Amino acid sequence: METANLARAPISLSEHVYISLKKKIMKGELPPGHRLIVLEIAGEFSVSQAPVREALERLKQEGLIVGKTNKGSAVSEITAKEIRDIYELRQLIEGHALRAMMKALTAEDISRLEQIVAGMRASVDEGDPDRLVELDMAFHGYFYERSGNELLQDIWNSIKTKIMRFITITNQDHKGYSIPNSHTELLELIKTGDADRTEEKLIRGFDFYKQYTG
Repeated sequence: METANLARAPISLSEHVYISLKKKIMKGELPPGHRLIVLEIAGEFSVSQAPVREALERLKQEGLIVGKTNKGSAVSEITAKEIRDIYELRQLIEGHALRAMMKALTAEDISRLEQIVAGMRASVDEGDPDRLVELDMAFHGYFYERSGNELLQDIWNSIKTKIMRFITITNQDHKGYSIPNSHTELLELIKTGDADRTEEKLIRGFDFYKQYTG
């Protein structure tokens, strides 16, 4: 994950610019519509224009920025309808991915999910909200990964960044262990093998975020 790689090993100039801009967009520090001027960004990071262009292309591929005719790039909009649509989609497909994973659940799967939840708690302790969001996505993404359905995995990959952007902002209203605790409760249900109760808990969690879309 980007945050971890930045801390552990040297990275390229374009990667550094990409990570920094992505964090600002995710947190809302660069609001929708904000123009991203290559020359200005290059000056801010004391780099040439080439790595900036590479970073902007990656952000564009993730849907975080859009090209503006004769105006360069700008931070993309994120509307209440878009988020509501995404969570309605998750309500339709994530339960299926969860059930598929539970059918083939192994001790290794449980161990991996436990590691993710432990990482969430550590992120709260260390005051690292970015890492917390990454691990939130890793937890849910694991359902899709282990579902055995490549199309579900593709759908998850296509919406994950938008979800991360949304919850990075909404999570600012929910400090402490509420997120690790909710995932611990979900994991305990997964361990019981009761797919109906586990899916019900999962879907209720989506309703929590849908309240922000009106």
